[in-house]
Amino acid sequence: MEITYTQIGDYMLPDIILREPPSPDGYGEPLGRYAHMRRAFLKEHRTIFYNTLLLSEKLYPHLREIDEAAQIRLDNIDDREIAHEVILSELIYN
Repeated sequence: MEITYTQIGDYMLPDIILREPPSPDGYGEPLGRYAHMRRAFLKEHRTIFYNTLLLSEKLYPHLREIDEAAQIRLDNIDDREIAHEVILSELIYN
């Protein structure tokens, strides 16, 4: 694998391009509420893990998996308030 660089000012930066676009168009339907919450949490509190997932092109599959798991839990629990708290504590912030 050959790495190419672009000079910006005094710095040579690697040309890093994701193979698949991170837009919802590249992954079917748009990300849901819990996927967005997970992404915000990772970006703010788990920066290294977020960047690792992003650069390895595993971020959006991870977010899609979290969103699907959250929807399944939400559908299985009758009380929406309790379901929301369970999803936040188990899926989003852990």
